[in-house]
Amino acid sequence: MDAHQLLQSLGLAMGLPGLKFDDLPPIDIVLISHDHYDHLDVATVTRLARTHRPRFLVPLGLKAWLAERGVTDVEELDWWDSRDVRGLTLSCVPAQHFSGRTPFDRNRRLWSGWTIAGRSKRLYFAGDTAYFEGLKEIGARLGPFDLAAVPIGAYLPAVIMKASHTSPEEALQVLADVRGRRFVPIHWGTFDLADEPIEEPPQRLLAEARRLGLDASRVWILKHGETRRW
Repeated sequence: MDAHQLLQSLGLAMGLPGLKFDDLPPIDIVLISHDHYDHLDVATVTRLARTHRPRFLVPLGLKAWLAERGVTDVEELDWWDSRDVRGLTLSCVPAQHFSGRTPFDRNRRLWSGWTIAGRSKRLYFAGDTAYFEGLKEIGARLGPFDLAAVPIGAYLPAVIMKASHTSPEEALQVLADVRGRRFVPIHWGTFDLADEPIEEPPQRLLAEARRLGLDASRVWILKHGETRRW
């Protein structure tokens, strides 16, 4: 069963991709944050491997999983490991989350965020994470970042979600902790997986940004498929 079939069987909504697969530019590197269905789709990674032949960089435990599905150009990294690729330094960084694709493989594979550092720009991609003190260490060791992509959705009910996801308000604290200049919210508006209304996360994000006095130019709420240069 692929991710689409699973979500349909659970009665969940699934959004269309913002960009058609055939419209993708050449892909050299694919970064995977963890093995949950909304972040690792079998059909997508196998098609990427077949048509673009990229190198996959993944957290510990995912190399064997991908090999079983015919994806073999894979390197595993632990937290704080880095690889230099074509002038970029790609680093696997800690996150507070969990893994598992069935009831029987919970936390057998690692989860992570990623940082990408070039000659003049740095990006922090949080993957899925709750708010935790280790975010400050990411900022101290690898920041500051020109752009931080941090999740803002799937935060209700808080008694369940707070241990593994950030709310919009917590996401802006992540921006401060990792020493980010600009913010792109992720993990919202595509999969209806939690109790908050699907349109609520960006509304709360903007309200919190105004409360904090953040310049509007620092918070980029992108439409699905939108491209912005930085």
